[in-house]
Amino acid sequence: MAGYRKLGRPTDQRKAMLRNLVTSFFKSEDGRIVTTEMRAKEVRSIAEKMITLAKRGDLHARRQALSYITEEEVVNKLFNETAKRYTDRNGGYTRIVKIGPRRGDAAETVILELV
Repeated sequence: MAGYRKLGRPTDQRKAMLRNLVTSFFKSEDGRIVTTEMRAKEVRSIAEKMITLAKRGDLHARRQALSYITEEEVVNKLFNETAKRYTDRNGGYTRIVKIGPRRGDAAETVILELV
């Protein structure tokens, strides 16, 4: 389900990292996470697909979301609260804001947030 960036990790670790990032993104109270730019671009595409599933709202969509997001409470929040905010919006649910280089390795860090 993820894109084409390898992110310097083996496939199994990369998939697990992206699943955890998407779960953390929807789990956060303010709907934002701080991460590197490349990771944020990958998480953005997955998160937007999850919101589209939540907007559908049927049982099959809920099960598809549960197969990717690791916590059931997060899926319930996604389907009950987040999807209602975007009923009239056709995509573009997230925004990436650059905040500068990370201290230590100078990786470009960004804030990924819900619009």
